[in-house]
Amino acid sequence: VDAGLRHEVVVTMMALPPGLTGAHDPDFYEATLRKIMDAGIKYDSVAFKDASGTTTPAVVHETIKRARKLLGKDMNIVFHSHDTAGICIPQYISALEAGANQVDLSMAPVSGGTCQPDILTMWHALRGTEFDLGIDIKKVREAESVFQDVMKDYILPPEAMTVSPEIIFSPLPGGALTTNTQMLRDNNMMDKFPEIVEAMSETVAKGGFGTSVTPVSQFYFQQAFNNVMFGPWKRIAEGYGKMVLGYFGKTPVEPDKEVVKACADALGLEPTTEKVVDINDKDPSKGVEAAKAMLKKENLPTTDENIFITATCKEKGILYLTGKAQVNGMYKYDREAEAAKAKGEYTVTVNGKAYGVKLGKDSATVNGTTYPISVDYGINEGTIAESVAAAPVAAAPVAGSGPAIPVEAPMPGLVLRIDVKVGQSVKKNELLMVMEAMKMENEIYAPADGVVTKISVSQGQQLQSGDELMVIG
Repeated sequence: VDAGLRHEVVVTMMALPPGLTGAHDPDFYEATLRKIMDAGIKYDSVAFKDASGTTTPAVVHETIKRARKLLGKDMNIVFHSHDTAGICIPQYISALEAGANQVDLSMAPVSGGTCQPDILTMWHALRGTEFDLGIDIKKVREAESVFQDVMKDYILPPEAMTVSPEIIFSPLPGGALTTNTQMLRDNNMMDKFPEIVEAMSETVAKGGFGTSVTPVSQFYFQQAFNNVMFGPWKRIAEGYGKMVLGYFGKTPVEPDKEVVKACADALGLEPTTEKVVDINDKDPSKGVEAAKAMLKKENLPTTDENIFITATCKEKGILYLTGKAQVNGMYKYDREAEAAKAKGEYTVTVNGKAYGVKLGKDSATVNGTTYPISVDYGINEGTIAESVAAAPVAAAPVAGSGPAIPVEAPMPGLVLRIDVKVGQSVKKNELLMVMEAMKMENEIYAPADGVVTKISVSQGQQLQSGDELMVIG
C-alpha cells in the first residue's frame, strides 16, 4: 500500500448446508466487515467472495446493501462468485441491485461451471435493466473466439464445465473441486468423488463453519476423503484437525465436541486459543532459518526466491527446485503423442534404458526385433508363477535377520520423503517415509522391528495402492 498498490480486502462467504444455522448470514458478514473497518487497514476496495457459489441471492442482496450503507457511496464494492451450483447470475444481479459496482466474469471455454459466468451471458442477463457492462459486444465475441482457439490444446475436465446442485449441500469451491478431481483421477480414484462430496457436508457441519475457501475448503475435502477411505473419523487430516482445535484461529461457531476429541487424540494436541502468529513463531520447522537448512541439505542456492518457495511449500518446494515435482492441474493434448499412440508406437524406459516399442495385433517390435505376444484380460496367477520360477532370482541388497516383511502403499500417492536407508535398523512404529495424497501427508511406519533390506521407490515417485515401498527383514 505504501508503495502505491491499491489494496482490496475480502469478506468470504458461503451458504451453510440446509438445516444449519449460526453463521454465514447478513449479521455475520456485517460483523466481519465492521472488524475490518475497526482494524485501521488501508484499502481501496472491498470484495465479498463466495468461492463455492452457494450463498442465496437474498443473503447476497442484504449483505451488499448493509455494506454499501457502512462504506459510503464512493467505496468500490465487488461481488465474486462461481457458477458451480448454478445460481451465480441471480447472485450477481442481486449484488448489483443492492449497491455493488463490480462483478467478476470469465470467457468461454472456461466460463460457467466451476468458474464465473461468461461475459456474454451476464451482458444478456442485464439487457433491459438499468445496468450496463459498458463493453463492445462484437469485440468481446472476437476475443472469446481467439481465447477458444488458444485453449484448444488444453484438457478441460468435464466436471469443471458442469453445474452441480449437490454443491448446495457440500459447499466445495470451483477451484478446489477441479484440483481434487484431477488428483483423484491421477490416482485412479475418481469413482470415489460423489461419495466424498456427500461426506463433505458432515465435515462442514461438525468443523465450526469456517468459510469454504482455500485452505479451509481443502481441509473439509481432505477429512471427507479420509472418512470415505478409512471410515468416519478414523483418520484425521492434519489441517482439519488443527482448524478444529483452534491452531488457525477461532472458528465462527464451536466445533462438534466429539470431533474435537477425535482430533486431539489423533494429533496429540490440545485445543488452543493462542494467537496463530505466536504458535508459528515458536515452531522451529517454520521460518527463514528452517528453509535455509533444507536448501543447504540439498545443495541448493539460498536465494530469496528459493527461501520463499521452501518456507511455504517445504518438501514439495524442494521437489520443485530439484526438478522432481509432478505436474498436477492443467494438461495439454500432445498431438504427436496421440498420433504415435494411434500407430501403437511407444518409447519405454526400464531401469534407465530406453526401448522403441511398436505394438501390433499379435506381435511387439522392440528396437527393431519382432516378438510374438499375447494379451489376456485379468491376471493369470498360474502362468505368472511359472514364469517367475523359471527366471533367475535377484539377490536382495541387504540380508535381514528376520522374515521379509513388505511395506506397501496404503493408498495412491506421491513419495514426498524417505527417512531411512537400506541397511538401517528400525523399531516397530518408527517413521519410514512420508507419502502425499490429496495434498495430505501420510506417514508410513515400520510394521515390525528389523532391518531395511530394500527400498523399492524414490522421492517424487507416483504410486498406486498396494505398491511395494520397502522391505523390512
